[in-house]
Amino acid sequence: MNNIIVGLGEILWDLFSDQKVLGGAPANFAYHVSQLGYEGYAVSAIGNDPLGSEIISSLKEKNLKYMIETTDYPTGIVNVTLNDKGIPQYEIVENVAWDNIPFTKKIVDLAKSTSAVCFGTLAQRSVSSRKTIREFLNSVPNNCIKIFDINLRQHFYSKNIIDESLKITNILKSNDDELKIVADLYNLNDLSEQHVCLRLKEQFSLDIIILTKGTDGSFVFSNEEISFQPTPKVNVVDTVGAGDSFTAAFTAAYLNGKSIREAHLSAVNVSASVCQHHGGMPNIFSQAHHTPSK
Repeated sequence: MNNIIVGLGEILWDLFSDQKVLGGAPANFAYHVSQLGYEGYAVSAIGNDPLGSEIISSLKEKNLKYMIETTDYPTGIVNVTLNDKGIPQYEIVENVAWDNIPFTKKIVDLAKSTSAVCFGTLAQRSVSSRKTIREFLNSVPNNCIKIFDINLRQHFYSKNIIDESLKITNILKSNDDELKIVADLYNLNDLSEQHVCLRLKEQFSLDIIILTKGTDGSFVFSNEEISFQPTPKVNVVDTVGAGDSFTAAFTAAYLNGKSIREAHLSAVNVSASVCQHHGGMPNIFSQAHHTPSK
């Protein structure tokens, strides 16, 4: 397999009280896999406006490859506030460029060369981008790993979107708050977290489920084992992008032939490092030490 890994969906500016930071879960994911030596691509859309131009300039500065179409819709923004524990709260502006990602021949060609792709629910809130995401996933090679980082935000999801996404997924990534919502949707809330994960894994024939629980650690459920890792105690600046970096580091290690436990430990350590920086795309890796094996 080649080394192309795609983050497919929203790209936007997270607007904090004192600054704006480039974000969007798929873009964060693509950036972190690129720092780990893979050929990460952010696939999304921007507006024909200064914020869109700044996104392209920022991606170039970060040496992140991208396939981003310019649309007639405004570039996406999210108003972010942090609570006293550094946990972000989001106000996500609607009807923006990433709600209208066009499906182009260039995107088809990229899909056909993709070894892993990460997507979520947020960019599927609109019919246009949901169609593009589904068509991309239908165009990837049979052995491409499809990662569904469920990423439930506000009211921008439905059981139908979750259901259809789970049916075409190899790996599900969820945090504990999101798992409670999913358990409720599937009438599994009388089960423990572990049993909810195992039930979903069986029901949708998933290879792996990743469950992150903030300071309470994380689990990885695979066909071979259940791996648990505690969360390292670090000086948390904010947790923006921490889950995306966790998914990216796990994916990179997993594709590189590491065991579930090794990939899990890598994910935990990378995520802890991201929490010590501001925003979802801090430069914390040295590519020279993380080049994937051929």
